[in-house]
Amino acid sequence: MNPAAAVHMRRRPVRGMLMACLLTCLTLLGGCTSSSSDDNALTFWTVGREGEAILKLLPAFERAHPDIHVKVQQLPLSAAHQKLLTAFAGGSTPDLSQLGNTWLPEMVALNALEPLQPRVDHSAVIKQGDYFASIWATNVIDGALYGVPWYVDTRLLFYRTDLLKQAGFDAPPRNWAEWRRMLATLSNPQRHTWGILLPTNEYEQLMSLALQQDEPLLRDGGRYGNFESAGFKRALEFYVDTFKLHQAPAITNVEAGNPWSEFGHGVYAFYLSGPWNIGEFRSRLPAAQQDDWSTAPLPGPTTAGIGSAGGSSLVIFRSSRHKEAAWTLIEYLSQPDVQQRFYDLLGDMPPRRSSWAGGALRDDPKARAFREQLENARPTPAVPEWERIATEMQLVAAQAIAGQLTIDQAAVEIDHRVDRILEKRRWVLDHPQAASGSAR
Repeated sequence: MNPAAAVHMRRRPVRGMLMACLLTCLTLLGGCTSSSSDDNALTFWTVGREGEAILKLLPAFERAHPDIHVKVQQLPLSAAHQKLLTAFAGGSTPDLSQLGNTWLPEMVALNALEPLQPRVDHSAVIKQGDYFASIWATNVIDGALYGVPWYVDTRLLFYRTDLLKQAGFDAPPRNWAEWRRMLATLSNPQRHTWGILLPTNEYEQLMSLALQQDEPLLRDGGRYGNFESAGFKRALEFYVDTFKLHQAPAITNVEAGNPWSEFGHGVYAFYLSGPWNIGEFRSRLPAAQQDDWSTAPLPGPTTAGIGSAGGSSLVIFRSSRHKEAAWTLIEYLSQPDVQQRFYDLLGDMPPRRSSWAGGALRDDPKARAFREQLENARPTPAVPEWERIATEMQLVAAQAIAGQLTIDQAAVEIDHRVDRILEKRRWVLDHPQAASGSAR
């Protein structure tokens, strides 16, 4: 970990670099709600459907804390990232917010978030040891804690148990070799059936395979890409071969149509996705098919159970004037019984092991694989540029799927694009004093 002084020195110039981009957002500020519009309200921004569940959880909180009134603003997922940047640029951030853990490094680089470790140290509710370690780690940047995990996400296999059994397989794959054999057996493009659906415009599937490798995706402290490593090329080759061997159709998620219906009709035997689809398959497939599908940890090169560590956390903004009230709400939402209710309402899986010990999750066979994989999930690189990097990774992978690039050429191209994205980061990290002076 870097010394605290170096951490603060590095953040100031990063803020200066990003401000030029943020200032272009000021024309959009008319659509932002300032936390100063209601001095007595605690403003809480949520993203997507989580806001709907929060509105059902808040009455009990406000009864227990009548002096705290919570004002919830629901942001659409498509606009949430821009809205947060715009709010920061205009000094109108909320008191606390839901924040995807791939967005957290960016907000930390802007010095927008309140460090939370001192509050955790004195909390009777939030205990770090009860959280899945990899999920907690996504909230730690340069040794400091900036968020408390709210719900977790990892990608693994949904599979048709009946189709595997008919093909002679009594259990889901435990490694890539077994998985490849199953994909080959279950694929018949002439009959419009494939082993798996891997939409070519989604980076999460390839990223999950890449995180199974021992080599990191970035090297030298996040200064350069490491996509020419043997591990990433092994993951990319397995991914691309799945299309070349006609075990997955080379289509986007738009072209895929309704994946739940296609899964139910046997078009795909495997579907690599996240925990929200437990509820989707239960509601979309007929009752007669509910025993015909299950979930399994993601197979790796030699063993199963390693995948991406995703999800969303709760953060407090430095500019908040209601930090104590915000922390009180975070503690409430972190209670195991509240997290169990949150799961019942929305299907978002809790980040605490104790939250899995009761409620619907405890005996749910469809959730068991997620619980197992969350113990071994791995976080993505904690750099503000990560989502741009992942997008470029997938764009180049699509070229390899189309036969325009070999695996080696694709790896070189990804590194080239990533190194270009990280150019400013390298300069800041290598010239902290000069960058600090230019940011003043």
